[in-house]
Amino acid sequence: MSLFKQNSKTNFDPLKFAGATKFQTRFRPFVRFFVNRFCKFTLIGFDQIPNSGPAILCANHISFLDSVFLLTHSPRNMSVVGKSEYMDSWKTRWLFTKIGMIPLDRSGGDSATSAMVAVEAVLARGELFGIFPEGTRSRNGKLYKGRTGAARLALKFGCPIFPVGITGTSEIMAPDTVMPKFGKSCTIEIGQPIDTREYMLRIDDPAVLRELTDEVMNKIQALTKQEYLYDYAPKRSSANRTHI
Repeated sequence: MSLFKQNSKTNFDPLKFAGATKFQTRFRPFVRFFVNRFCKFTLIGFDQIPNSGPAILCANHISFLDSVFLLTHSPRNMSVVGKSEYMDSWKTRWLFTKIGMIPLDRSGGDSATSAMVAVEAVLARGELFGIFPEGTRSRNGKLYKGRTGAARLALKFGCPIFPVGITGTSEIMAPDTVMPKFGKSCTIEIGQPIDTREYMLRIDDPAVLRELTDEVMNKIQALTKQEYLYDYAPKRSSANRTHI
C-alpha cells in the first residue's frame, strides 16, 4: 500500500517539492514587469518584511491571482501551499512547483501531513512562507474563519506572522473565471507583524492556536474591511470544477 493517499488523477509525494527555488528568483521580476503594465498596484508595508529569517505571510483569498501578485511583489523568494488539483495537469504541475508551490491535499491524510513537513523545512531554512488561512477562495467576497496551521508553524519556529490584506483581485479575475481583466487596480497591504512570543509562553494551552489565528484574521479584516463570518469557508465540489 502506498504511503501517500492516492489522488484521483495524479499520485505525488509533497516531500519532493522544496518550495521556492532559483527559478523563482528569475521568475518574479519577469512577471512583475508584465503585470505592472496591465494592472495598477498599490503596495503598502512591504518594507516591514525582514531581509532574512523565517516569517509567515497570512493573506485573505478572493482570487486565483492573490498568490501570483503577492509572490511576484515579494522582496524575497517565498514558498506557498497550493491545492493538489494543480498537480493533475502537467502544465500547472511544472510551473507552479517551479515557482515555489508545495502541493497540499486538502482532504487530509498522509499526503497533507507530508506537505506540512515540507513547509516546516522552508521555515527551518529561514525563508518566507505564504498561506491563506481560510483554506480556499471566498466566492462572495467575505472573510471567513481561519484554520490554525499558520499559528502552529509560527509557534513551532518562533517566527512572526504578517497579516496581509489583498483587495481588487476579484475584479481583475473573479473566482470561476479564466481570463483576467486588464486596467484594474489592486492593493496589497502588509500589516504590522504579530509577535508570537506572548503566545509561546502559553504553548501548552489548547486554546492558544485558535486565539492566535483569530488575531491574525481580525488584523486581516482591519486591512481589507471585508465582512467577517466566523465560520469556515464553503468548498466548491471538485466534481463541478471547470475553471482555475
